[in-house]
Amino acid sequence: MPLDPFTITSHSVTLNSHSLERLVSLTFLLPPGYESSTQLYATLYLNDGQDFERLRLQETLEKLYQKNQVPGLLVVGIHANERRLSEYGTAHQPDYKGRGDRAEAHTQFVLHELVPYVEKHFRVNKELQSRVYAGFSLGGLSALDVCWNHADVFSKVGVFSGALWWRSRAYDEGYDDANDRIMHVQIRNTIGKPALKFWFEAGTDDEKDDRNNNGIIDAIDDTYDLMYELERKGYIRETDFTYLQVEGGQHNPETWGAIMPAFLQWAFNDQF
Repeated sequence: MPLDPFTITSHSVTLNSHSLERLVSLTFLLPPGYESSTQLYATLYLNDGQDFERLRLQETLEKLYQKNQVPGLLVVGIHANERRLSEYGTAHQPDYKGRGDRAEAHTQFVLHELVPYVEKHFRVNKELQSRVYAGFSLGGLSALDVCWNHADVFSKVGVFSGALWWRSRAYDEGYDDANDRIMHVQIRNTIGKPALKFWFEAGTDDEKDDRNNNGIIDAIDDTYDLMYELERKGYIRETDFTYLQVEGGQHNPETWGAIMPAFLQWAFNDQF
């Protein structure tokens, strides 16, 4: 029986990473008609590829393809394991608990092992504008950090409920919003303005914490403040970055999967 013309093929690979010193599981979602086509496809790299089922990503993509709302693209899911809190974070600096101490190794894996592997073994467009990177929670912070420092490799980044609270000092050790949120400080102190476009999402039920008691949960506050840092750099809202606030949105793959179509259309609307 022939495949439905909108059916996605899932393909699994394990890479032995020199940078991470471990085996890395990968899930590839190939667009409909990939095997019989000569087309070069855009690529979406996603942290936490082990969550594809909870995200219902394959189902979402097939529905979008049926409606011709996204172009064909290759999705690359990078599976995290028990080292996630060590490998995701900001490459130049671990947080105050030492988490993210292997983030630089993760960056090197993505840049020098994963992207070359994908572009050697899959029929993808190797132009900068065709590479997008995204992630969820700490994986979102990781994707943002990689893209901010390597805008010569990725053109757009998606940050779903990003762990933008990532801080260099504990709350009870003199923590200060302006100086201790690692990603905010990195953006502020970077010389120049990387040629990137940004997509941010936060849910009103991402958490309950409100450390400054201003009536706005920290997940939203931290995202607002990071976008302010981008504006100070000269980025323009809606032109260079966009923000989606999800009423009732929670910190889980179900929420992120539900709003995935909005991100995919934003990220790839220029690839038709």
